[in-house]
Amino acid sequence: MTLASVSRYDRDRVSGVGSDAVVVGGSMAGLCAAWVLADAFESVTVVDRDPFPDEPTARDGAPQTSHPHAMLEAGRATLEDLFPGFGEDLLAADGVLIDAATDMQYYDRDDFLADGPERLPMYCATRPLFEHVVRRRLAAREGVTLRGRCSFTGYLTDDDAATVTGVEVRGEDGATESLSADLVVDATGRTSRTPAWLENHGYEAPEVERVHVDVTYSTIRVERAPDERASYLVPPDPPRTRGGAAVPVENGQYEVIVQGVHGDDTPGDREGFVEFAESLPVPRVAELARDREWVSGEIHQYPFPSSLRRRYENLDRFPDGLVVTGDAIASFNPIYGQGMSVAALDALLLHHELADGDLAGLGPRVFDRTAEVVDVVWKLAVGRDFEFGETTGPKPTGTDLFNRYVQRLVRQAHSDPVLTDEFYRVFRLEQPPTALLRPGVVRRVLVP
Repeated sequence: MTLASVSRYDRDRVSGVGSDAVVVGGSMAGLCAAWVLADAFESVTVVDRDPFPDEPTARDGAPQTSHPHAMLEAGRATLEDLFPGFGEDLLAADGVLIDAATDMQYYDRDDFLADGPERLPMYCATRPLFEHVVRRRLAAREGVTLRGRCSFTGYLTDDDAATVTGVEVRGEDGATESLSADLVVDATGRTSRTPAWLENHGYEAPEVERVHVDVTYSTIRVERAPDERASYLVPPDPPRTRGGAAVPVENGQYEVIVQGVHGDDTPGDREGFVEFAESLPVPRVAELARDREWVSGEIHQYPFPSSLRRRYENLDRFPDGLVVTGDAIASFNPIYGQGMSVAALDALLLHHELADGDLAGLGPRVFDRTAEVVDVVWKLAVGRDFEFGETTGPKPTGTDLFNRYVQRLVRQAHSDPVLTDEFYRVFRLEQPPTALLRPGVVRRVLVP
């Protein structure tokens, strides 16, 4: 399931589902979930252990926010629907709008893809700015409360744990408090405690799939001229275990990132960063790191050992009053920039389930639908990772054959703008991967 196969958000479809809802986790997945819950519940409370900053700054509990995050078309279009005027707000806050068809210089399979024939709008900003724009909209909505410095300590339930009835939290002063809710949404990411809670209360925990790719990142920010809009993306490509990117963001800056997979760790010092960037086949990334003034006072590093998927859709039993969303279900190799867009799509599917039925069995219904989104993204992300022989874990059926086909397609896209456009629309989660197998596309791939 991608943007093309999901009905658009319609706020008027939902009303009067319940009284109180609580979202645990205040990143993009939690914020988007809270917005759709506010259509259905009189009161929505978002709790997070970090403070909710008034400015677009990184949160200590989410160190990945200091690294570049892509806003793919599935995320851009969905956020525009959920938060009308989202794009205008982002640009007013100094975010950048580029045409991905021409401004994004995508280097893959030993050359750059040709410029695409149609405009592909893409917002570029730091992750803190994306979250800030959404959080400010959410905080201004009637019935919504954001509670920072508020740690989740456990679920409240009825006597037989068949229904989650709220959460227990601990405030900054150390005092605990119970928050009753008709629905709780777990948006706490990869460290979600819901699987352990299920096991401790007579349920099965979801089966977990891990695909180990051992990614490390190092990110800096450098100065950018006001008229510079070009972005650069150089994913690792076997046998090359190194990649990098440069993305124009607010405040006249570029975020420059280098990536290494399978033990090719990225450096934490300036000399090492520049040397690593100089080893990439696109000189521009190294030029930015070497020749521009560094804005960041430090090099931000982040390890990502494996993509992770929890198979909630396969559970036979799940308590009422609880839903899991975002990275708490599945998190993918960040090289491909899919996380924020999947979070937005997850919220959109939660919206449709709230519109289509009551709270009974809501969790399993949502899991069935989000599994269709995760299936697509999982195959794209881990499928590419399996081009490296060192990647381990369950390999999706048909991965090797599809990879060989896409390799040929990308090489043809070096000189074929139509194939570039088709590839980008799948990469941006607009169209499913099967769109690359339409007869017209196949002919261009196989008959140059």
